[in-house]
Amino acid sequence: MKKDLHPKINDVVFKDISCDFAFLGKSTMSSKEMIKWEDGKEYPLLKVEISSASHPFYTGKQRVMDTEG
Repeated sequence: MKKDLHPKINDVVFKDISCDFAFLGKSTMSSKEMIKWEDGKEYPLLKVEISSASHPFYTGKQRVMDTEG
């Protein structure tokens, strides 16, 4: 197999900025922002606009998201 062909997979924290929900997962993306997680370690922080905690399909509630300000 070729060396360094696939991107490196990192542990990262995804944070839903619309409802302040966060979870630890894996991604090939990285970030310069770091956050201290529940286990005491620091992980890169990836901010997302929607997750299962805010999506109407999972919550059963319709709401208008204004990310423009």
